[in-house]
This record gives sequence, C-alpha cells and structure tokens, in this order.
Amino acid sequence: MYKQLVINVTEHETRVALLDDGNIAELYVDRGDDTDIAGNIYKGRVLRVLPGMQAAFVNIGLNQAAFIYVDDLFHDGHKEYERLFNLESEMDEDGLEDKPGPDFIKKRDFSIEEIIREGQEILVQAAKSPMGTKGARISSYISLPGRFLVLMPTSDHIGVSRRIEDEAERERLKGMVQKLRTEDFGYIVRTAAEGEQEEKLAYEMGFLNNLWKNIQKKFEIARAPSLLHAELSISLRAVRDLLIQEVEKLVIDSKPTYHTVLTFLDNYMPGLKDHVVLYEGSEPIFDAYNLEGDISRALKRKVWLKSGSYILIEHTEALVAIDVNTGRYVGKHNLEETILKTNLEAVKEISYQIRLRDLGGIIIIDFIDMEKKSNQEKVFNALKEALKKDKSKTHVLPISEMGLIQMTRKRTREPLTRILCEPCFYCDGEGYLVSRQSICYNIYREILRDAHDMTSTRLTLRVNPRIAELFLGEEDLLISNLERDIGKQIVIYPNPEFHMEQFDIFEVRSH
Repeated sequence: MYKQLVINVTEHETRVALLDDGNIAELYVDRGDDTDIAGNIYKGRVLRVLPGMQAAFVNIGLNQAAFIYVDDLFHDGHKEYERLFNLESEMDEDGLEDKPGPDFIKKRDFSIEEIIREGQEILVQAAKSPMGTKGARISSYISLPGRFLVLMPTSDHIGVSRRIEDEAERERLKGMVQKLRTEDFGYIVRTAAEGEQEEKLAYEMGFLNNLWKNIQKKFEIARAPSLLHAELSISLRAVRDLLIQEVEKLVIDSKPTYHTVLTFLDNYMPGLKDHVVLYEGSEPIFDAYNLEGDISRALKRKVWLKSGSYILIEHTEALVAIDVNTGRYVGKHNLEETILKTNLEAVKEISYQIRLRDLGGIIIIDFIDMEKKSNQEKVFNALKEALKKDKSKTHVLPISEMGLIQMTRKRTREPLTRILCEPCFYCDGEGYLVSRQSICYNIYREILRDAHDMTSTRLTLRVNPRIAELFLGEEDLLISNLERDIGKQIVIYPNPEFHMEQFDIFEVRSH
C-alpha cells in the first residue's frame, strides 16, 4: 500500500494528511493553541487534592486546570526523585511502538494525600490534551521519544517495538541498549532502529539523556506554572513518527517548513531527504490531492455508502453512537443477504471514519439485526480486521444479543469534529430546534397567561420572520381566536435579527 504525507501550512494553521493509496486516512490539525499539548512537559503547582477521587488538580499554565490520578504519580525514595515526580506516559500515542505496561512500573499502594499536597510544585507530562470541558490529563512518568529510542527516566525496563518481529534482531537490539546505557533508565527501541548499528543508538541515547538533564535543570530554576519542554511541531512529529516508519513520500507546500524538515532529516536520516518534495503548484495542495471533500464528509452526521445505505454518527457526553441503516439499498435476493451486505459495507466506512475523525473512548455500533450467528461472526471479524490499520489501541467485544458492538479506542486529543466545528448557536449543540408550530403555540400561551394584567387594547408581537409568516398564513386562526379571547388587537412585526425561538410582546398604550 502506497503511503504519503501531505502537509498544508499557513500562518494560522498547519494540516497534516496521511494518505493510503491516495485516500486520506488520518488528519492532524494544529492552530497554535492548546488543543494538542500531549507530550509537553510542565512544572505545575498542585491546586487541590481530592481524596475522594484519588486525584488532584494541577495548574500547568493553561486556562483549565489539568488533573492527575494517584496511579499516574511516581513515588520513589531514591534521592533523585525525592522532590521531582517524573512520569512515564502511556508510550507513543500513535500506537507505533511497544507500550510499557504495569509489570515494570513500580507503583505502591499509596493514597494521593500521602504523595502530594496543595501548593506543591511537581514535574508532569501531558498524557492527553484538554477535551471540551475537561482539562488535560497529566502524569508524572516521563517519556521522551527520539527516532530510534524512547527514554523513560523513571523506569529501568527495556522494551522493543512489536513491529520488529525477528526474534534474533529483537535480542540484538535489547542487548545493545543494555550495553550502551550509562544511567539506570528505561528505554523502548522503536521500529526505525531495526538493522541499525550501535553508533546511531549510542548517539541518540546520549542526546535523550542530556535532554532529560536539561529538563531537570529547568525544573529547579523555573517558576510554576511553566512549560519546560514542548513536543516537536506537528510537521516534525509527522516526519519522526510516520515518514521514517512507513511513508514513502512527503509533500509540503511551505518553503520554510520544507527547509526545516530537511534540516531535521540531516540530523537523523539524511537518506530520506530525497523523499521530501516541495509543492509549488498554483492550486491549493489539499485541492490538488482531492482531500477537502473527504474532510467535509468527515464532519457530517450522516455518511452515505455507495450502495445507498448510510451510517449515522452521534457524539454524546459519554460515548459515540454509530447507527447503520439500509437507506435506499433494497438488495437483490433475500432480506438476510441484504442486511449482511449492508453491514459489511458499513464496517469499512465505520473503521475509516473512526480513524479519520479520531473518535475515542467508548464507541457503540448498532448494526442491522442479523438472524444467523455465522453472519454476525462475519461482521465482527470484518470489523476487527479493518481496525488493524488503526495505530490507536482498540478493544472490540463480540456482537451482543441486542445486535450491538461495544468497543473502546484510545483517546489522547479532541476528535476532528471538535477541532473543526463548534456547537450550533441556534440549537446550542442539541441538534434540534423547537418547531415553528410549537413556537407559535408557546407565544399563544404566553399572551393568554399575561392577558389579565394588560390594560391596553392593542399588543405588538415581534418575532422571527419565519414565525411571522406562519402566524399570517397557516396559523392565522390562532391569532384570530386569541384576539377574540383576550379582547385585544395583536399586530405582528417580523424582526430578521431574532433567533427563531425569540419573541417580544409589548402593550401599545393610547395617548
């Protein structure tokens, strides 16, 4: 499968698209704000300790306080960590590498109030960016990724990427790291290290160790809250985690970013410079690659499939619900076959949309009910197979008796719809407006309720033009009956600046 990266850079925004055989598979957007801070390291100040939740709020310099759970706090009597709390976050959010597990994280059965206190200054790393009303999730287990290695200063574990399958090569790399390390630090050997010689790993190990020492020095002198270390820019992260690993070509439409990437590759992999291309066409780069249409489609609630069936994607506070419908598709043979084909077609689109939209947390998929157990197995296995392309960690449960599939997907940042969209100012994100007829009846009841306190013989009603049109058309009898019941004349004035649900009632007093 031919993969390439397309990077669009403007003054206010950088977009990185990962393409599989010409189709956009993943999209990353950076607007220079706090929407993507995962990997940044901060000196924070504890604002509040919550024993009942075994968590704490920490000021790291953002608008929202970050939060940390007791399991994400490293506590060790070693003199180096007596004052510094260091964190090994769940490794490599893109799922490219072997992830450290609880078997080597030295946790003890402490309550959070025994470890930290209000006002204390601590060293933390952002594990998840702020999402909606939730602040960033932070941890004190630091991980510093390089091209070949990931340094974990609070662990002594040595792991090797699962993508390196040759057992002899895994042992060679593990032995090499054990031989090279001069500090009692942990390391993950990344996929890019496969086949590399000792000199390159030694150089990067020294670089990461010095980086960690500089972060510690900054912690000693910086005031809390402050940023001690920022992750690479979105463009360089794409180069480090994708170009070096699996992408054959990188196309950039910005000359400064193009040169920045070449300089970065000079230090890490000069042989890949030929894979980087500067786009100089007159047409916008995302238009040239036909990406804008797919991005717009990824923001829609309803996604149509080629057969005429469709899926609905709904975001709730706690989960994402995906519903499969046959739509216009009627099949050719029998109902069960039609349902199976619809569900299998939906599987491909659902896995694609989950990855492109970067949906995370709990995801519930309501497939069309299938009677045959064998067909349920086909759909379940097809979904698991389709999700193998996804670098984020997923866990899928078999189809339940109610025809639902429950799954989870690791979430580290806002989904695409939250980054590129905002709640509707009309419905405030509800997805529905009160119907025009209901608004008319609400106004009717409001006037009837207050009529006995009114002393004038004439009322002015100001409403949205669409409501005025209904009052003067289909619902004119409503106004006539109201005038008869309250004994007052009602004059309707349309106001185009009014929200459709907004209205004002005034008494017109005679002079």
